Amino acid sequence: MKENTPESLEEIPSGSVVTPKEFQASGIYCGLKTTKNRPDIGVIFSKIPAAGAALFTTNKICAAPVVLGKKIIKQGKLRAIIVNSGNANACTGERGYKNAEEMALTASKLLEISEEEILVSSTGVIGKHLPMDKISAGIEQASRSLGNTAAHGNAIAQAIMTTDTLPKSIAIKVKTSGNEILIGGISKGSGMISPNLATMLCFLTTDVRISAELLQTCLKSSADQSFNRITIDGHMSTNDTIAILANGASGVEITSAGTKLTLFQEGLDYVTRYLAKAIVMDGEGATKFIQIFVKGAKSFADATKIARTIADSPLVKTAMNGSDPNWGRIVSAAGYAGVELDEAHTTLYINNILVYEKGMPASFDYGVLKTSMQKQDIFICLQIGTGNYSDTIWTCDLSKEYISINADYHT
Repeated sequence: MKENTPESLEEIPSGSVVTPKEFQASGIYCGLKTTKNRPDIGVIFSKIPAAGAALFTTNKICAAPVVLGKKIIKQGKLRAIIVNSGNANACTGERGYKNAEEMALTASKLLEISEEEILVSSTGVIGKHLPMDKISAGIEQASRSLGNTAAHGNAIAQAIMTTDTLPKSIAIKVKTSGNEILIGGISKGSGMISPNLATMLCFLTTDVRISAELLQTCLKSSADQSFNRITIDGHMSTNDTIAILANGASGVEITSAGTKLTLFQEGLDYVTRYLAKAIVMDGEGATKFIQIFVKGAKSFADATKIARTIADSPLVKTAMNGSDPNWGRIVSAAGYAGVELDEAHTTLYINNILVYEKGMPASFDYGVLKTSMQKQDIFICLQIGTGNYSDTIWTCDLSKEYISINADYHT
C-alpha cells in the first residue's frame, strides 16, 4: 500500500542508503548463505563523522551484536555498520560476543575509524557460531568495495536478506527553505515479525546535522508509527535493530523544535512507513496486505491491543488468504483482546462494506465482498464505540507457503 507523498518530499528513483551525501556501501558474498554469489555481508560507511541512534529488540533473549550495539550507541557516534545475513550470532554465549567485537575491530582497521563508531548486526539462523575466517575475509572485501552508485545500494539491501524475496530500499529529498535534506534506508524482514520491534533490520542514513539525543527521539517516534505497527506471525526475534547515521554533509542543521525538525520528522516517518509496509507485503508466503483500523476505543492502548489481536489471529489471517468474508472471526478476536467492549456499539466494515452493525449481522452482498477480498489490499475497520481513540496495525495473510517456508528453515 503506497504512501501519499507530501509536497515537501520527493522520492528519488533507485534511492538507498548511499543517496545522502558522503555515504557509501557495499554488499558481497563471503560464503554464509547456501546460494552462491548472493550477497551475505556488507558495510554502510560515512566518509565523515556522524551522529548515531538505534533501537533494538525487546526480547529478553537477544543476539551478541545487539548486546554490543546497545553499548556502542550510548556514545551517540556512528560512522559504519557491519552486517551479515545467514547467521544470527544469537544464543552463542561469550564466544558469540567476542566474535561480534572482532567484526568491529576488523572493520575499524580497514576503514581507519574507531571500533566505538561501528555497529555490528547479524541476521539468520539462531544457535550457530560465526565462521570467522569467512566473516573476516568478507569484511575486508566489502570494505574495499565501497561506493555510492545504485548498484552499491542494491548490493547492501540484498546482503541483509534472509527469506525475503526482494530487497527493500528507498531514498527521499526533504525540501527546507532553499536547502534540502536526503534520507535513505534499507530494511529486511519477512517472517518472525511482531512488535516491539519486529524480526527485522533497518538501516537509515541522512545528511542532516543533528545531535544524537534529538536523533534518537526522532527515530523512536518514527518507529512507533511504522515498525511497531506491523506483525506477520506474532513471533519476536533476537536480532531486531533499527539504526540511523546523520553526518551533516547537507549543511542543514537542526538544533531544536521548529519547521526544519517537523519536515525532517515527516521525511523520516515516510521512509520508515514505506520500509515497514514493504516488510509486510513481502511476508513469508503472503498474498494480501491487510490494514486493520480500530476506532472509538477508550484509550490508544485499547485500540492497539484490539488491532494487534485481530492481526495475530491465525483464523482471521487464513480467512483473508481464502478471501472468505468470515467476519465472525474478526469480531470474536476483538472480544478476547482483554479490552472493554460493548457489543451493541460494535460495527465492522471489510473493504468499506458493512458486515456487522451494532451487535447484529448486516445485510450485504456476499459475492461482491468476496470478490473485493480477492484483491491484494484488504481494509478492516472496527468501530467499538467506547471512546475517541484509534490505531492501525498492518499485517498479511497466512498461507500454506508460510508453513512450507518455516518447516524447512533449519536451526
